[in-house]
Amino acid sequence: MAQVKDYLRPGKLPHIWCPGCGDGTVVGAMIRSIDKLKLDRDLVTVITGIGCSSRVNNIMDFHSFQTTHGRAVAFATGYKVAKPDMKVIVVTGDGDGAGIGGNHLIHAARRNIDLKVILINNQIFGMTGGQFSPLTPNGAIASTAQYENTEYPFDVCKLMEAAGATYVARGTVYHLALTEKLITRSLEHKGFSYVEIITQCPTGYGKRNKMADPYQLLMWQKENSVPVEQAGKYSAEELKDKFIIGELLVRNDRTEFVEANARLIDKSRAKAKGGSGK
Repeated sequence: MAQVKDYLRPGKLPHIWCPGCGDGTVVGAMIRSIDKLKLDRDLVTVITGIGCSSRVNNIMDFHSFQTTHGRAVAFATGYKVAKPDMKVIVVTGDGDGAGIGGNHLIHAARRNIDLKVILINNQIFGMTGGQFSPLTPNGAIASTAQYENTEYPFDVCKLMEAAGATYVARGTVYHLALTEKLITRSLEHKGFSYVEIITQCPTGYGKRNKMADPYQLLMWQKENSVPVEQAGKYSAEELKDKFIIGELLVRNDRTEFVEANARLIDKSRAKAKGGSGK
């Protein structure tokens, strides 16, 4: 088994993440999953948008490129259509993916295109200045919510299920073994895969919300997560503000988008040559 450092670009280290940030832990989990599956690194592409999470493409030694803010899924869709044999992994954050790029996320899920979206949820726009994101808890403090955030977050996993994703899961940095397993399964799945990983941002979120110590944030993840296998034991009131973690949806009843288009092209060509096109 290779080590994590074998998949990193030495010339791009050290990374720029703050001490205590969970993004590096997620990178380690991704790499171990890729290594476990023995994926050819020349057939893996990592695509990112803008934000702390989007720095992963800089240090991970795969084909990679960074796109504009919120547009990673849109770029990845075009890339996957052009290069269907590539394993395409999109790494995004809650501000980049669920906020600015939320519409792209919905329609990629609806199409069931074979993208592996890993959304690192640190509950804040970290790199751009600590503004609140669509996943910042109600009542939390952010640079753009000096007294408190009056908006409510939403459950992106449920949105992905409703939009048509065929693999949906959620993990946390605290539950790292589970998270690594979920990433591995998403890489094996054919179709649109969404894995949300709750992580800690001690600088942009924690300091403003009296949890500056990364340990406090990890314990918060532990105390507020409920394994999906145990969720049925809790009342709706007990589950309020909790995160359901684990494999939330797996379905195989939808044709993958690129394959569906390839069949359509074959039909069109057959029809052009005088066939029935069926």
